[in-house]
Amino acid sequence: MNNISFYQTLWRWHFYAGLIFAPFILILAVTGSVYLFKPQLEQWMYHDDYVVEAQGSKLPASSLIAKVTDAYPEAQVRKYRPGEDAERSAEVKINLKGESVTVFVNPYSGNIIGELNDNDRLIDKFEEFHGELMLGKTGDRIVELAACWSIILIVTGIYLWFPKGKGKLAGVVFPRFKRGRKNLIRDLHAVPAFWISAAMLFLVITGLLWSGLWGTNVQNLATNAGVGYPPSIWVGSAPSSTVKTKDIADVPWAAQNLDVPTSGMQGYIPVSIDHIVTTAEKLNIYPTYEVIFPKKAEGVYTISVFPPKAKDEATVHIDQYTGAVLADYRYIHYAPIGKLMAWGITVHKGLEYGLPNQIAGLLVCIGIAGIAASGMMLWWKRKPSGQLGAPKAPGLKKMKVVAVILALFGLLFPLVGATLIAVLVLDWLVIRRVRMFRTFFNA
Repeated sequence: MNNISFYQTLWRWHFYAGLIFAPFILILAVTGSVYLFKPQLEQWMYHDDYVVEAQGSKLPASSLIAKVTDAYPEAQVRKYRPGEDAERSAEVKINLKGESVTVFVNPYSGNIIGELNDNDRLIDKFEEFHGELMLGKTGDRIVELAACWSIILIVTGIYLWFPKGKGKLAGVVFPRFKRGRKNLIRDLHAVPAFWISAAMLFLVITGLLWSGLWGTNVQNLATNAGVGYPPSIWVGSAPSSTVKTKDIADVPWAAQNLDVPTSGMQGYIPVSIDHIVTTAEKLNIYPTYEVIFPKKAEGVYTISVFPPKAKDEATVHIDQYTGAVLADYRYIHYAPIGKLMAWGITVHKGLEYGLPNQIAGLLVCIGIAGIAASGMMLWWKRKPSGQLGAPKAPGLKKMKVVAVILALFGLLFPLVGATLIAVLVLDWLVIRRVRMFRTFFNA
């Protein structure tokens, strides 16, 4: 395969991938730029619910939760968030008539400040749109597919951008502003893409770690191989409350090691939420943590925190009957790949390095949006009448090298592999057999 055919083939794949996935990439860039500033936006939007006046000592968690259950007798308490400083309200998340509702409570007086249906959290809508286009599992797969093909766009784009002549900087490292509109649009697409290509690749890979198929498989593989997160943080079940009768009752020796029945635990009373909060404080959990209540008799209390910096992450499981700490996973317990993944996710979210991290993320998102828009504009300006404008497809014999590269991508990213097979079948059965399609797609 000569250089011209190789260039033409990569250009064709870059063209189609960009044409199909540019709208999704644009959506990801816009929604991601908003989500970067979630802490500031929510602090402004929910200021009246978040901020309280410090008035001495805070009431115990049990008293605050009792206030909520008195006001919402039909609700089931699911989570409790004590608040990270003296001027932050406490939050009690309840299940109310099948919906998740957050109740904000003044930790000093116990007065209910307000409530918020979690389905109405605007920034969470942006997150949902960013992660799954608000289409559930189907949307998650579409976003994952767009992210995977973005990697191909970046790799092929770098090859197409790579300067073919020596000493040329115009159109390579800075746009040509005096070479006509078409050249300028091309440069506004290619040059910024080069400058932010590494950042784009980083955002794509770290974003894929959350995806339902590829991300879950990577997390499972890393956890099972002992190089990622410990079990029950992202994947794997939490430990159970395996209470022995001797732990909670004075019984004969022969019965001391019998398991307590899990069918309601025969009325045995779990430890109080106050005990769990005290345990969290003793363990020096980062103060933005929340306590997740057990849903079943054999369930456990889980203290979970995903703070701004990855090094402060923690997941703690506590036996609901004895108060024993069953598992205490911190960043220091992560294997090297787990640490890298945790750090990458917090950087992706704009949290790890504070405001500079957010601003850098915003600039990259603006750049990605500009690249997607300029690419679509470039196609529209150059598209011949009656044709899609794709570069001519070389013969199959000339595509062996590209076919091997794409096959490797398909193995690494299963959704890419599935779409490649679908495209090849469509090309063989339809496009190359119908003259109108051959002309339109320049096949």
